[in-house]
Amino acid sequence: MSFLVIIRHNLDCGTRCNALQIIRTAGQQPVIIDALLTGWTRPHSQAHFAGANLAPHQALRVDRSPVEVMERTAPVASDDAPLAAMVAQPNCIIHPFVCSPKGVRFCPPSKAILERLDRLPPGPLVNGDGQIIIDVEGNRLV
Repeated sequence: MSFLVIIRHNLDCGTRCNALQIIRTAGQQPVIIDALLTGWTRPHSQAHFAGANLAPHQALRVDRSPVEVMERTAPVASDDAPLAAMVAQPNCIIHPFVCSPKGVRFCPPSKAILERLDRLPPGPLVNGDGQIIIDVEGNRLV
């Protein structure tokens, strides 16, 4: 039996299509949360970042983002500015995040999702860049 997989993403995120394909090919039916529609709270963001062992500024989108306008792309000494930007403008977070009983994973690139699934999808499987990540025998290559 498969376990619960939750993907939190921006529908405009290019990585999410491949991420969803990987999850579904592995036989999972993920719970999909549209991060732009639901937004983020500071505690929720902090929990995701802590679970993924990631500092907030590492997930801050600096291209095609209102963050540039908000002048929050400069190196920061604390998490306050990036977290405030993410709560105010949820589209300034790079997506997707995947949560499963194996933990939280920030998943660009989409192949990072493999670490959070209970079983690998059958191969061959190619990521969004055309790289084979699972061969025809079902072996993980990356």
